[in-house]
Amino acid sequence: MVQTTSNQLKNRLRRADGQLQGILKMVDEGRECKDILTQLAAVRSGVERMMGVVVAENVKQCIVEEQLDETQQAELQDALDLVVKTH
Repeated sequence: MVQTTSNQLKNRLRRADGQLQGILKMVDEGRECKDILTQLAAVRSGVERMMGVVVAENVKQCIVEEQLDETQQAELQDALDLVVKTH
C-alpha cells in the first residue's frame, strides 16, 4: 500500500477508535439510545469508507502492472473514486 494511503488509513482508524471510545463513555453515562445509535452509524460509515479505500488501493496496485495509458488511468481513478464515495 502506498505510504500516503497507509497514513490516511491509520488516521481514519485513529478517528474511528476515538469515536468508539466516545461511544463507550456515552454507554457508561447512560446516554439515550438514539444518541448512541447516531454515533455508531457514524463509525460504521467511516469503516465502510476505509474498506473502499483499501479495495481501491488494491485494485490500483493490481492494474499498475497492466501499464495503462493516461486516459485509462484517469478513467480508472474516476471509477475508484466513485467506489470510495459510495461506501
